[in-house]
Amino acid sequence: MGIFSRLSDILKANINDMLDKAEDPEKLVKQIIIDMQKELTKSTQALGKAVASERMVEKQYRNACAVSASWESRAKAALKAGDAELAKKALASKVKADEDVANYREMYETISNQTEAIRSQVEVLKSKMQEAKSREAMLIARSQMADTTKELAQSLSGIDTNSSFDKLSKMEEKITRKEAEAAAFSEILGNGKPEEVATFEELERNAKVDSELERLMAEMGMAPSAGDTASVNDELAAAISALEADSAPAEMPMEAPGI
Repeated sequence: MGIFSRLSDILKANINDMLDKAEDPEKLVKQIIIDMQKELTKSTQALGKAVASERMVEKQYRNACAVSASWESRAKAALKAGDAELAKKALASKVKADEDVANYREMYETISNQTEAIRSQVEVLKSKMQEAKSREAMLIARSQMADTTKELAQSLSGIDTNSSFDKLSKMEEKITRKEAEAAAFSEILGNGKPEEVATFEELERNAKVDSELERLMAEMGMAPSAGDTASVNDELAAAISALEADSAPAEMPMEAPGI
């Protein structure tokens, strides 16, 4: 039928070939779905009209059958009443009604067959529509992936990887040199002082520990050892003197008086 001509072209087309030739495959896929939806709408409307015609002819056929049966009943009634002429008139009307019955039966069968054919085509279209929708997402995803792969390949083709890695290596070498220089300066500036400062801090901590020991022993009524306290104090005093000596400016030698 005419309403399915465009649908047939769409369903028989090679979609992959169409995608290759299309500037925007995603738009083409979506347009195919739109066209199929339009055809489905048209075919559904045509099916509705066919069903309506079928029901109308079926009603006319049943009415013609009822009229024929009615005239036959009247003819029987006339014969029972002994009126043959009246029975013949009733049968004449029945013959005419039977002709209508035959005509409506033929019309009903024709329309019924056409309606069934349209219904089958609509079901096929619905099935194809569902299949197309399920493939739509896959085709669009494949199209997008192909575009991404192509763009990535084009981007990589414009990059000199060897040159880029050479630049990175040179940059890494510069950073390593800077780190070595910073470590060297820190070592030069910190020579001698950190060890002495650490020793002094350790002595201070020991002194605090001894002070806490004296306090605790006093609270418990125990006398601390005088030798231990004196030894710690002497060590602390010696360390302070050493630090002061290192930080004091050197004295200039005095010139001998002139003779």
